[in-house]
Amino acid sequence: MGSVYYTLQDFITHTELFIYLLMAGALVALPLFWRFLTGRDEKKRTY
Repeated sequence: MGSVYYTLQDFITHTELFIYLLMAGALVALPLFWRFLTGRDEKKRTY
């Protein structure tokens, strides 16, 4: 079964861990997504 949070400290600790994991995932995913978007651009010619 699911865990029960008895105190506010338990709730905040588990919520904080979840948010840190989301932020770490975003820091990895956003540069990869940006590279995917800009990777198909044609290279500009320099004469």
